[in-house]
Amino acid sequence: MEKHVVVIYPHPDDEAFGASGSIAQFRRDGVPVTYLCGTLGQMGRNMGNPTFANRESLPEIRKKELKQACETLDMELKMLGYRDKTIEFEDKQEVADHLRSYLEEIKPSLVITHYPGYAVHPDHNSLGAAAIQAVEDMTPEKRPKVWAQAFSNGHEEDLGSPDIVNDVHDTFDKKLQTVLSHDSQVAGMFGWFKQMDEIDEEVKNELIEHQAMERFYTWDFEKNSSN
Repeated sequence: MEKHVVVIYPHPDDEAFGASGSIAQFRRDGVPVTYLCGTLGQMGRNMGNPTFANRESLPEIRKKELKQACETLDMELKMLGYRDKTIEFEDKQEVADHLRSYLEEIKPSLVITHYPGYAVHPDHNSLGAAAIQAVEDMTPEKRPKVWAQAFSNGHEEDLGSPDIVNDVHDTFDKKLQTVLSHDSQVAGMFGWFKQMDEIDEEVKNELIEHQAMERFYTWDFEKNSSN
C-alpha cells in the first residue's frame, strides 16, 4: 500500500478526467492524497453551456469547482498559483524547486503527473517535466515512484503499452461525480458525462469502458535521466 500519493497536474479538471478513479481507490484504502494544482484554468475556453461565465469570473468559478472536486475525492488541495497557458514560459528548474519543496515536506511514496511531450497541452507537458525534475533532484533513496500519464495520438508507438492499466469500475461513480464537479468544463467532447441517463445503453457502456481504465507509465529515472 502507498504511504501518501501526490498528484501534480496544471488545471482544475485534469485530476477528474485523468486519475480520479485511482485517487478514489487510494482514499478508499486509507491512503492520503494531495493535489498540487498548477493554475486555475483562467484561460479556459469553456464558459459553461449555456454560458454562465466570462474571462473575469471564470477563475473564481473554476476555483470553486476544484474545491468541490477535491471534497468529492476527499483529498487535500494545494494551489501553486501559476497562470494558465504560461507554464511553458516559466523557468523549469524554479518550478521543479517549488514542487520539490512540497514533496520533501509531504514525503509521498507515489507521484502522479503528465508524461512530458505526450500530454497534448503545453501546460501538461511543462508541469509534468518540472514534476519529474523535482523528483529526480531528490536523493535517490527518498524519491517516490512516478506514474506519468500520456494521451497524445500515437504515443504508444514511441512509449509502448502503459505499465499500469488500472481498472476503476469500482470507483467509477466517484469519478463521474468528480467530473461533474467541473460543471463549466463538462461540455463538448465530455458532454456525455452530463447525459449518462439519456444516451444509448451500448454507447454508454463503450464510453464507460474507456474512461474506467486509467493508464500510466512508470518513469524510469536511469533510462530517462535529464541530467
